[in-house]
Amino acid sequence: MEENREKAKYMSKPNLRAVKKFSTEADKLREQSMYKDAVAIYLNAILIDRNDVNSYYGLGLCYKSLGNYAKAIKTLEKATELKPDFYEAFYELGICHLLEGIPCGAIKNFVCAIRINPENPSAILQLGVAHELCEEEDMALMIYQKLIENTPNYIKAYEHKSRLLMKLKRYKEACAVLINLIKIVPTYADAYLGIATCLEKTGNKSDAQRYYRKFINQRPQLNQAQFAKNRLKDLKQKSKNIGYLSLV
Repeated sequence: MEENREKAKYMSKPNLRAVKKFSTEADKLREQSMYKDAVAIYLNAILIDRNDVNSYYGLGLCYKSLGNYAKAIKTLEKATELKPDFYEAFYELGICHLLEGIPCGAIKNFVCAIRINPENPSAILQLGVAHELCEEEDMALMIYQKLIENTPNYIKAYEHKSRLLMKLKRYKEACAVLINLIKIVPTYADAYLGIATCLEKTGNKSDAQRYYRKFINQRPQLNQAQFAKNRLKDLKQKSKNIGYLSLV
């Protein structure tokens, strides 16, 4: 009986100094990408203190980096149970659900993250991605647009919205988004390539050529530059053929 009381007393008072030591050591290993070693040490910390939220969070990140998303989800969920206002844990939970191929499961975690920190655009963007992967394109577009309106310099929102519009073959709308993007960042080369593609798709071949040239001038060494040169060459040839046929 006395022995049991001593054991209960020991278990009820974890050695917080040891927990801190293990957790700090594991954090350093994780930052050095030594994920398997970090996992073992995080587990040591958790064995001492089952309520050490930082160790659960670090452990979840390690499982994520090792590609074990199911374990990462389970571990990060524990971190959110222990700390319901843990923005980073909810955000990473959402990312792990996306990586595990469960986009609809990611939505609720990104929503929780946004409620905790509505000023951080990252979770809002990923919420749009999750809706997009759930084939809820209209919702995704609305989220991207809201993000553009509320955070006009957040480039990723323009990227995602324009890509989705192009995927939906709404080329004129995508072109407008990309034109707004280069007003913010005139040197954003991919936007010029996107605009050229959209213009070509809508039949505006002369302007498409102009934007292909702008892309090539911006990034002549990129792999896509050869694609742009090929499209430019093809459009020029088609223009010549049309001109030749019109004279016959």
